[in-house]
Amino acid sequence: MRTIKTLSIVAMLTALSSLAQAQKAEPVKIVKVSKDKIDISIGGKPFTSFLFPDTLEKPVLYPLYTAGGTVVTRGFPLAPRTGDPVDHPHHIGIWFNFENLNGLDFWNNSYAIPASKKHAYGWIRTDKILETKSGSTGVLSYHANWTNQQKEVILEETTRFEFSGDANQRVIDRYTTLKADMDAVFKDAKDGLLGLRFAHELQIPDTADQKYTDDKGNVTVVKGGKDHIANGTYLTSAGKTGNGAWSTRGVWCKVYGKMGADSVSIAIIDHPKNVNYPTFWHARGYGLFAANPLGEKIFTNRKSEKNLTLKKGESVTFRYRIVISNGGQTISVAKLNELAGSFGKK
Repeated sequence: MRTIKTLSIVAMLTALSSLAQAQKAEPVKIVKVSKDKIDISIGGKPFTSFLFPDTLEKPVLYPLYTAGGTVVTRGFPLAPRTGDPVDHPHHIGIWFNFENLNGLDFWNNSYAIPASKKHAYGWIRTDKILETKSGSTGVLSYHANWTNQQKEVILEETTRFEFSGDANQRVIDRYTTLKADMDAVFKDAKDGLLGLRFAHELQIPDTADQKYTDDKGNVTVVKGGKDHIANGTYLTSAGKTGNGAWSTRGVWCKVYGKMGADSVSIAIIDHPKNVNYPTFWHARGYGLFAANPLGEKIFTNRKSEKNLTLKKGESVTFRYRIVISNGGQTISVAKLNELAGSFGKK
């Protein structure tokens, strides 16, 4: 009996040691590799890059890897992979913008918009990297201007990323402050605010073609798939699942599925200090995953709406946590609630 008890204690201590090792923070390294690209690695492995060239209509984090090295963002249009859907070329990695600011569409702008129509679209130009710091938590801060096509500034953006991770998890805490250089009106619209386009494997399986129309009447067709690769679904903190997550509110939402033998999930967590908390989820089965507190009109079927006005000199801050997990099973509801709770105190 004593031997069995001793073995049990040893097994328990070993398990606890393994768990502690798995949760140990890995060092974050942030390196500027060119004038418009900064690489972020965690534990000596690539995690993501901050891209801000003049050829992109907004700055993005792209691509994104799990701790195990799996790319969880769509490759198209910057580095297409076999099987990538090729709809919505403005969906690149992780981005932050909005469909209707002072009548300009910042969300849908891309190389696909003809020059004759560009006047209706806004542009976010990064002009300063304010801070880069490596360590147990990596920090990257930048300044950008939200402009019209004549480069007149509507908003000044200051964003701070905090990157961290362990053997099975990557975390991005994003703090974005928008200051109005002129009176600025975010008119309630579907497409916003924090967006992410995930890999084909995490899509909800659907063999039927789908059509989506933006506020200008432009129609985008998302082709159905029959390759049996897509196997993802959504779950929100309110218990909504699959396509039922779209247009509902929640403190967090995750998309999850199998990528190879790994269980992979991406979760976005809202913050109690954000406008219109908890956010609405603009979570589409074809791969768009967005938190949009300013799309209330369409999400409530016109029962209410949420417009946001900043007078010149006023500012607003949005805070989001993104958690990318991989391992034998998807991240639990209890763990997401814990991460949401700790983020809400920051």
